[in-house]
Amino acid sequence: MKTSNYFFIILLLIGTALSSCKKSDIDHENKFDESYKAWTDFKKSSGNSYRYSVTTVSWTGSRTKTMITVKDGQAIHRSYVSKTIISTPKIEETIHEEWQEDKNTLNTHSSGFKPITLDEVYQLAKTQWLVKRKGSESVLETKNNGMISACGYSAENCVDDCFSGISIESIEGHM
Repeated sequence: MKTSNYFFIILLLIGTALSSCKKSDIDHENKFDESYKAWTDFKKSSGNSYRYSVTTVSWTGSRTKTMITVKDGQAIHRSYVSKTIISTPKIEETIHEEWQEDKNTLNTHSSGFKPITLDEVYQLAKTQWLVKRKGSESVLETKNNGMISACGYSAENCVDDCFSGISIESIEGHM
């Protein structure tokens, strides 16, 4: 074989190797893939019918909880509560807003997390919350039996209420 053939083969192998080592556009890619697998397994075992709760907590003591129910892959119910918890000598809780929506009234309130499926949550995680960006730190926690419990990003060195993403307190099958 001629030297030029060897050179061509080596260049071809190097080019193939470099193209297969493509950098990922998202942070925590392996963990995301594992979590997505846990999600698809749960989705199958639950018949794509489940309930999950999204929470927010502020350093000021305000908290929200949105519970979303999905049946056969469609959001059918959403409930919401907003409250403040203040610790004085005793714990005081004040409810500011509370409501429920059914299939016919879904999206009639502006507060609360939007009624989306976990398929859509995983899509947002991959295309928005975990996208690598300068000047921010991303988070992916999977404490819901391997499924997302926290996913998002915040600006580096930010102290209070800077998180963009989702915090899922629980995911449970629902029939």
